[in-house]
Amino acid sequence: MIELGISTFGETTEIEGTGIIPTHDERIRNMIEEMKLADEVGLDLYAIGEHHREDFAVSAPEILLAAGAAVTKNIRLSSAVTVLSSSDPVRVYQQYATIDAISNGRAEVMVGRGSFTESFPLFGYDLADYEELFDEKLAMLEKIKANEKLTWEGKHTQKVENKGVYPRSVQKDFPIWVATGGNIESTIKIAQKGLPIAYAIIGGEYRRFKGLVDYYKAIGRNTGYSDDRLKVASHSWGFIAETDEEAIKKYFHPTKQVVDAISKDRPFWRPLTFEQYLNSVGPDGSMLVGSPETVASKLIDMIETLGLDRFMLHLPLGSMPHEDIMKAIKLFGEEVAPRVREYFKNKK
Repeated sequence: MIELGISTFGETTEIEGTGIIPTHDERIRNMIEEMKLADEVGLDLYAIGEHHREDFAVSAPEILLAAGAAVTKNIRLSSAVTVLSSSDPVRVYQQYATIDAISNGRAEVMVGRGSFTESFPLFGYDLADYEELFDEKLAMLEKIKANEKLTWEGKHTQKVENKGVYPRSVQKDFPIWVATGGNIESTIKIAQKGLPIAYAIIGGEYRRFKGLVDYYKAIGRNTGYSDDRLKVASHSWGFIAETDEEAIKKYFHPTKQVVDAISKDRPFWRPLTFEQYLNSVGPDGSMLVGSPETVASKLIDMIETLGLDRFMLHLPLGSMPHEDIMKAIKLFGEEVAPRVREYFKNKK
């Protein structure tokens, strides 16, 4: 059965028409309320990203997830992502095993290279080692997961001789997902490890990812892994309101703020025009913005087209009033998710 959830970065940009930028502490407290509501309305997952920038409130998602674990009952809790390249795999495992204990087996970790690079100089890493750091630390994290006593020696990591890593996770097969923006080499590496993959589908047409998903499955099967291990998720920007008009109107300003800010740092990004935005929220675009009926219909097509096992609606992208975010989560859990689940239940 398809898993449906929320991903968020704890955005702190100006709220349209107010001149107000939410403070980091306010946004963090609000996110705990959002996790609690997502659990109450029956969503399957809540995932929080790690950033080290002024426009995002969360640099330590594991602490927020631990707070969420204490006030939720059923929802799974994950990072989205943990920037493993600039983290210590021992501490990552310990932190998420602790969340697994608090939540009684509902924690996961989603690791990635990170879409921003601020953490590298902050923690003393060289961007020239970008690929090597991630590959080595992922291998170390996998070994920690598989072995209570760790023996390890690497190029960029500490040497460890037969030391225990505690606590151990409640789940015997603790989930480690790997996120990517759609890089072919990353897809191959993840498939060869038999790890579940999460694609950030945030621009263009979502159907363009079908070939990549099929390639991931083919590589994984050829390596000897079953489809049960080769899980595929996507994370896409979106917003839900009572009507399409309301959702499209409210989501443009926060989306433009984030896209325009990123375009200053990245050569292939451009400031967002309203025409481009309308294309993205249209039938073929990657954003899921609209009424519950519109979002459910588009989501069903995305899941079927790409063969997804999990979908995360990134909510919000830029800052929006807390009450609008809460209403969107409620609509997602109570109106969109039942439509999507019923559709796939009837297809069996």
